[in-house]
Amino acid sequence: MSQVVVISGHPQLESSYTNKVILQQLSNEITDVEIRRLDMLYPDYQIDVAAEQQALQQADVIVLQFPFYWYSVPALLKKWIDDVFSFNFAYGPEGDKLKGKDFILSFTIGGPEEAYTPTGYNHFRIEELMKPLEQTAYLAKMNYQAPIYTHGMVYIPDVYNTQEQVESRAASHANKLLSVIEQLLHEPKNIIKRFVAEWFEQMDRLPEDSGYFKKYLADDFYMNMPEGAFNGISGFEQWYEFARSTFKPDCRHEIEQLDVTEQDGEHHLSFRVRVIADTFAGESINLLVNETWRLMLNQQRDIKICDYKVDPVVS
Repeated sequence: MSQVVVISGHPQLESSYTNKVILQQLSNEITDVEIRRLDMLYPDYQIDVAAEQQALQQADVIVLQFPFYWYSVPALLKKWIDDVFSFNFAYGPEGDKLKGKDFILSFTIGGPEEAYTPTGYNHFRIEELMKPLEQTAYLAKMNYQAPIYTHGMVYIPDVYNTQEQVESRAASHANKLLSVIEQLLHEPKNIIKRFVAEWFEQMDRLPEDSGYFKKYLADDFYMNMPEGAFNGISGFEQWYEFARSTFKPDCRHEIEQLDVTEQDGEHHLSFRVRVIADTFAGESINLLVNETWRLMLNQQRDIKICDYKVDPVVS
């Protein structure tokens, strides 16, 4: 699972003096980042929608990195948005797959800042021109962050700027973007989402030693499962032994619709999990459940689960 996915919308990245510098700096300085170069993946504009949607779902932070073309995004990136942000994925009655993710527009502008004012030759401010993409984020229930952009990012020999000037501006741009990403990754909701993903990765394996799970349980831990109620760490051990004796290792927990809210210093989680597993009795299980957790996250970012409730979804 990549914490950050960057969609590079430059149609010819190798010829860029700025976007290439920005992406390289992101790659060098973010440990868990996936950079998807649309110009290399889809030179024929035939977008692999399933692959792109999967990449987005696995990320906490989504960055669109592009040059500012005709007051908008390049055609390849627009095609990507049109195809990937589809009905019941990004919007519609079941279209909550991007809900709660942080969305950043990061782009380079050739023209000077004064051109994008009511009295300048482009008349409108950059934020006004970004309204369609801002609304796209809102419709997809993402967290729209203030766009990061830099003017004067065009180099034409003997006409505009020098290569050194635009590359220096690109490096400064990358530093601003990195600062915002770093801040977002340390937000409690993203820490918790990564923890939940890691928890279920461990649960898929069903290791003999339950130590990984027990270190995250509060002293007054309470677990309400279809199999019954379990109290404290000893109660969890009892349930875990039942799970290990019932299900074979290498099962799958697919997390859906994860919401995190904070109330009175506690974090409340509500989400769905699809459990796909084989039992030692020879059964194949494909079960959808609702889960609600209550947990504490202290200033040191240590997590303790207080309540853990699982209810099968009744169709």
